[in-house]
Amino acid sequence: MFYKAISLVFLFGLFSANAQQNDSITKIDSTSNHLKFNYKQLIIPSVLIGYGVIGLESDQLLSFNHQIKDEVTEDIDEKITIDDFSQYAPAASVYALNAFGVKGKNNMRDRSVIFVTSYVIMASAVLGLKSIVHEERPDGSSNNSFPSGHTATAFAGAEFLWQEYKDKSIWYGIAGYAVATGTGLFRIYNNRHWLTDVAAGAGIGILSTKIAYWMNPYITKKLFKSSSESKSTSMIAPFYNGQQYGLSFVKVF
Repeated sequence: MFYKAISLVFLFGLFSANAQQNDSITKIDSTSNHLKFNYKQLIIPSVLIGYGVIGLESDQLLSFNHQIKDEVTEDIDEKITIDDFSQYAPAASVYALNAFGVKGKNNMRDRSVIFVTSYVIMASAVLGLKSIVHEERPDGSSNNSFPSGHTATAFAGAEFLWQEYKDKSIWYGIAGYAVATGTGLFRIYNNRHWLTDVAAGAGIGILSTKIAYWMNPYITKKLFKSSSESKSTSMIAPFYNGQQYGLSFVKVF
């Protein structure tokens, strides 16, 4: 049963990457680097979030969750905490690629604004739902299981990587989504989340970054109305990894 869950989560990630590749031509304004709104972009994250929300009350999906948990606890003894780090890998890759001279779609300032905006939206949605739903984790450690914050972080970063570098090579985005999918799988493997938590987290992460791209022209216009692109900019972004809260500082030169 656990392997069925692996297949399902992998298909979520693969379908996300492939569907966005096929529809990418209609989303980009030829005169700018901003993502244009297209209702089709809402389909994948809506399906993922919908699956997670329905799973909170669906007897069939709840039963599937528990079957996966039983197999995890029965067959897997050693936990692997790589998901605590892999959740940040896709977003970090955007800045690493830029540092190595691989230029993305947006300049450093705009992509940093997008990154911060995405993270604020994602963290707000995740924390808000956790405080409302109070779903118990599979391991019984707490009542903040829904949705998966690690998975949301990873998929927000994967969408960020996809949007910035898909025009260079689609493999950057596919790699990001593969890492994000792996992060979700490890949340299940480590008995920290249900499959429905992971699906909802993935949808929230993808949607948060899409919204950030849609909002970016208006945010940058307000924030940098009279400033030159060459001037330095500092931003503070909140973060939440499922257990700890904090603030990250971003300075763009």
